[in-house]
Amino acid sequence: MNKLAATARGDILADLVIHNANVANIFTQDYELSDVAVYMGKIAGIAQGYEGRVNFDAEGRALIPGLIDGHIHIEDTMMTPPAFAYTASLHGTTTVFADPHEISNALGMAGLEYMFRASQGLPVDIYYGAPSCVPASEYESAYDELDMTAIKSMFDRNMTQHLGEMMNYPAVIDGDSEVWGKILAPGDVPITGHAPGVTGKALNAYMSSGINSDHECTTLPEAREKLARGMWLMIREGATFFDLKTLLPIVKENPLNASRCMAVSDDITARYLIERGHMDEKMRIMLREGLNPFVALRMVTLSPAEYFRRYDRGIIAPGKIADFVLLESDTIDEKFRIHSVWKNGRQVVRDDDVFAQTVQEHLAPVIRTRVTKLPSAESLRVRAETQPAEINVIGVTEGTVITKTLQITPKIIDGYIVPDAENDTAKIVVLERHRDTGNFAVGFVKGLGIRRGAIGSSVAHDAHNFVVAGADDTSIAACLKKLANMDGGLVVTDGENVIASFALPIGGLMSYLPPEKVSHNLNMMEHAASDLGVKIPHPFMVLSFLCLSVIPELRITDKGYVDITRGGIQPLFVR
Repeated sequence: MNKLAATARGDILADLVIHNANVANIFTQDYELSDVAVYMGKIAGIAQGYEGRVNFDAEGRALIPGLIDGHIHIEDTMMTPPAFAYTASLHGTTTVFADPHEISNALGMAGLEYMFRASQGLPVDIYYGAPSCVPASEYESAYDELDMTAIKSMFDRNMTQHLGEMMNYPAVIDGDSEVWGKILAPGDVPITGHAPGVTGKALNAYMSSGINSDHECTTLPEAREKLARGMWLMIREGATFFDLKTLLPIVKENPLNASRCMAVSDDITARYLIERGHMDEKMRIMLREGLNPFVALRMVTLSPAEYFRRYDRGIIAPGKIADFVLLESDTIDEKFRIHSVWKNGRQVVRDDDVFAQTVQEHLAPVIRTRVTKLPSAESLRVRAETQPAEINVIGVTEGTVITKTLQITPKIIDGYIVPDAENDTAKIVVLERHRDTGNFAVGFVKGLGIRRGAIGSSVAHDAHNFVVAGADDTSIAACLKKLANMDGGLVVTDGENVIASFALPIGGLMSYLPPEKVSHNLNMMEHAASDLGVKIPHPFMVLSFLCLSVIPELRITDKGYVDITRGGIQPLFVR
């Protein structure tokens, strides 16, 4: 006898029945006060009169599908997958589609293997994309290179479900055979994209590869064009970059577009998760902006489920997996407060508390490339040219991942270009850390607000070498030394003194500490940075993106200045 069907008919007891739930129906955009019966982790039926071995009275509260994040880098929370999952589940998240290219750049295939092992048996299903850009481009020095053969093996071993964001968009557009080989290697799977500012015929060329989504849109015209060409829009709203309010008119003007749009996180911190939330916070933003509640709900449930071809979730219907969120209210309102969460029919959250669960914390691979070749303060000096000349400077813009290429007349003392605190210009250094080559590059950045000392990190997208920005060479050198001694993490120095540090032992990216402690330590580091004059929110995350060579405009890696829109390596001096 098919017991799921028997449960649906009401012939046998359900494992679980949620009684008196105001069930939100995304298709009809209406509510139905009913019972929901569950058998073996699946929804058996929605109707009055079911009885179960376990019965839960929803008392008329709204019941919605489990929330889904279509694009996130778990490593950027600085938490392990178990710590992330338990924190996210408190906010109604039951599924995420994660791109592990951070840990893969830092630890190679062993990093992906660790993430996969550590993601089993959690209250959140974590589906990984095969990291398609390790390294992100030829201008970055990662721990290892994962080619098309490595990508195929990830799928053969069932570690990955889709292809992670293809960031090397110039190579895709140019028809590079190696990059196209990576795209074609996994066969018929969702292929996620990364194409900031790519429009017109270049967009046609990019999409001809089969890539059909993008999370890098920052303007309405770009988003409208990509949607018109058949791309799925992943609208980013994270801890540092905020595109949801800007791009939401696409859905408000035509709610049908929600079937091709989803709200995603991309990069968020432990503090953001704890203090603001996860996908529930995106719902609150969309509701405050006046979006229809059912349209907003689709963008964090059914739309990502359909894009990633996980047709077993995203809606409350017979035969789907029993991932539910019970709200405090009887309808979806702007407060969007979570009461209870079920994963596969098992209650995992009740009254803001995660049920006690036994989870094995998997140890990450111990791969250490001890950095011994450290630059001295003297070697970081930049001699000015004989004739007065402008230099290229990275321009930081708050609230966006995009940087500008600024041309500035530098401050010169005793023949050397020095940071200029009065004009908010700091020196920035990137040191290769995976092979201990001693290779480093020096540049300048405007917009961080550093007036003295230095801040540094081993979280430096995407190759994750050491990056330090500071107001003097002594502080920068001391920061690099501390980063090397602790095998990665976050550091704040003032002269030779280490003011604060936070070790990240898993690839220089993540900590084994619990979420609250990770958040506390990050707060400590940001407070220490603010004492140096840094006023920009989330300074370490902003610093980390200054190394990402596949985002316009000017960036810096251990190989020097890079501007992918201008063909690659760029000079310090304006010629």
